[in-house]
Amino acid sequence: MRTSPSIAPHGSEQDTYLVLDDFGGRLGCSWCETAADSADRETVIRDMVDGQYNYPVRIVVFNTAEGWSRDVTLDIADELRRRYVEFGEVPESILEFMEANRR
Repeated sequence: MRTSPSIAPHGSEQDTYLVLDDFGGRLGCSWCETAADSADRETVIRDMVDGQYNYPVRIVVFNTAEGWSRDVTLDIADELRRRYVEFGEVPESILEFMEANRR
């Protein structure tokens, strides 16, 4: 029996971040495909700033080895606001994401 490879990396030291992106219209929202070695926090933030997501809606982090998951949407929005000056120009969708996700 063939099995699909896991999206979860090996080792409990690795947290995996996934982004729910809104593609609009009939396409709706979908969890974006992410390579296991680039599903870390810093890569997700860099990809957001680089315009890799249309309209991010939610971000979750999980660690299957440790058995936990949580919504980090507000945490990521806070970090984007804190680091905004180092990014220079960011896509309008990320500005909207930061505005929509305030504490």
